[in-house]
Order: sequence, then C-alpha cells, then structure tokens
Amino acid sequence: MRPEAEPRAPLEGILVADFSRVLAGPLATMTLADLGARVIKVERPETGDDTRNWAPPSSKTGATYFESVNRNKESVTLDLTDPDDLELARELARRADVLVENFKPGGLSKLGLGYESLAEENPGLVYASISGFGSALGRDLPGYDFIVQALGGLMSITGDPQGDAYKVGVALVDVLTAKDATIGILAALADRVASGRGRRIEVNLLSSLQGALANQGQAYLGAGVVPKRLGNDHPSIVPYQLLATGGEQLAVAVGNDVQFARFCRAIGNPGLSADPRFNTNSARVKHRRELIPLLEAGLAGAGADEWQENLEAVGVPAGRVATIGEGIAYAESLGLAPTIQVHDAGGSVIGRQIRHPITWTPALPPRTQAPPALGEHTEDVVDWLMHPQSKTCTDTHKDPARTPSHSDPGATTS
Repeated sequence: MRPEAEPRAPLEGILVADFSRVLAGPLATMTLADLGARVIKVERPETGDDTRNWAPPSSKTGATYFESVNRNKESVTLDLTDPDDLELARELARRADVLVENFKPGGLSKLGLGYESLAEENPGLVYASISGFGSALGRDLPGYDFIVQALGGLMSITGDPQGDAYKVGVALVDVLTAKDATIGILAALADRVASGRGRRIEVNLLSSLQGALANQGQAYLGAGVVPKRLGNDHPSIVPYQLLATGGEQLAVAVGNDVQFARFCRAIGNPGLSADPRFNTNSARVKHRRELIPLLEAGLAGAGADEWQENLEAVGVPAGRVATIGEGIAYAESLGLAPTIQVHDAGGSVIGRQIRHPITWTPALPPRTQAPPALGEHTEDVVDWLMHPQSKTCTDTHKDPARTPSHSDPGATTS
C-alpha cells in the first residue's frame, strides 16, 4: 500500500499525447501534468513549440512564455512528414488515454491521427481539439487571442469610454479555453469509467470567450442592452471602481448598502449613505457622476495603502493597484504559497513558477519538474514506443500498485 504521507495524484497513470503548441493546449496539458498525468509533448525537430522563441523575456533556461505552460512534461521531437516518425506518433496515440491537439481543424486527420481512425484501435481515447473558431464555417480562420478578443466583444467593454478599446493584459481567451478544455477532458475521463469508451471534445476560443462574458452577455440576450466600455466602473454596482486618494488610486468594491454605509463613515461623511440619491445601489448607479467626486474628496486625506488598511478593518473590500511582483508577495503574506520551485532532471532548483492554484486535503505534493529542453526525452520515448510489448506508462511518477489505466493492456473499467 502507498504510505498515507504520499497520496496518489488524481491523474496518476493517465498518459497524455500532447500535439498542441503556443498557449491554450499546452496550458491544458500542463494542468493535467500538475494533477499527475504523464504528458509527452510532441514537437517539431529543430524549432519545437513556437513559444520556445517568444523572447524576451528569458530566464537562464529559456523563454519564460514557453516555461509558463510546459512544466512536468517530456519532450519528443517527431517530423510528422516522415513516415517513420508519423508511425511513432500514431503508436503514441494508440497508447494514450488523452490526446490534445490544436492543429487547423482536420489537419491531423490527413495524417491518420484524427479521432475516427484512432478510436477504432483505441476506443477509450479522450480526444480534445482546440481551435480558434470551431470546425464548421470558421475552420479556416486563424485563432489568435487578440483577434478573438476583438471579434468576440471583449474589447468593446474594455478600456476608457472616451478612448480606445483595449485587450486584456494577458492572453485571457487562451487561458479560458485551456480551462474549458481541461474540464471537458476530466469529464470525459470520468464518463469513461462507466462507459468504457472515450469521446472527442471540441473547444474554441470564440465560444470560450462568450461563455465567460457572464452578466455582460446576458445583459444583451436578456434585456437587449449592448454593454459599452466603462473603464474601471461597473455597469451595475457603485462604487466598484478605482478612486483617487491623496496618493495612488484605490480599488473599492462596495457590494451592498451595508458596506456603503461603513465606507461613508470611514471617509468621514456618514450622511452620504442616508442621501436618497445614494442610499440604495440602484440610486447610486443612477447618480454615479454626482457620487464619485464626493467619495474622492473624503479619500483625499490619505494614500491608498492607509485607506486599504482602514477600509479592510471595517469590512469594506479595497486595495491599491499592485504590480505582479507585489501581488505575488501579497499572496505569500496571506500564506497562500503562490509559487513552487522547479527542478531539473538532476534535482537542482533552477527557478520558480506559479503553482497550480488548487489546494488539496490531504495535501498533494506539487510536481516540480522544469519544462523540458527540446527533444530531451526523444531517445527514451522512441525506445518505449518501438517495443509493442511495453504498453504501460513507465515514467518515474507511476505507482506500481495503482489500478491499471486505460493505457494498460489488461485494464478493466467498473
């Protein structure tokens, strides 16, 4: 039995064939790797994943863009135009529990790596396809996060109302799509336990963006309201925005009338919460332009740091605008342990990364293998693939006592 001090990773024994590149696919497969799966990343010889060359910035081991979504993986280089390498790729797919790809829709099918052909030999395969605009009429459109933010409506609600539309400061649509893909993969794996069969799932950037528009999307569908850019203002809550102080700006999120009354007392103007223009949230939304100067006048006597402390003390959500580094430090001060140290194959620490955000009870030790060098594992993986009798997942994270996974020839499902 496994000692209680060493809990089994949830996806231990699951083999993932990663035919994806750039961000959405690799983030999904890194999530699976963080949760214990063995992920074999298939890359082009010589160049590899595009993001290996997306620098600066770079760490001492490579482009930080690539590193951000490729830890805990093995890298194998295969030329899919070469018949021998293509057969190795097919063998990997035949053994896999999960295959993730973000080729142009239909691209892998032309190579004999489409779902229909693979499912005949590997009926338990969960096959996840990621695209920009789906596999129907949008199949030929290139899927770039920036373009999807524009076409999908996100940029229309982001930015100064009197200025330009803006993209979000990270490739948010790719990140959302990665999370949707991961959810679909995990659901398909759970379904496979009962059915014994895998299935194909498709996600695309445009649908993931629209699925994340939440209240803004429903404002249009349910009320016919076309949301517009409000800068940092909220369309339905006031004050829920950046406010000027005697120093830096302060983010304030007053979610109800009780919090508003506390806020008014804290800034020395308790009468505002009784004013009929401001005593309910609906009234505050209606009279937003009259209210904000009054609130900022009360905040002028101190800076954002002091106001954050004072408002937190009375239960009003507030915070200064921090840098990413300051945000990480703040999370550390709260005991959230936002980062992990990653190690090379020899066990030496070579850097830090943001850890997977789930916290487990009982504790699940994080997997901390640094992102692989291009082709680092080619020799070992090819040797494994060329021996048909060796069907099992043989990486160092495998628990010999576990129940066999789909990739084991004698696996059973219940």
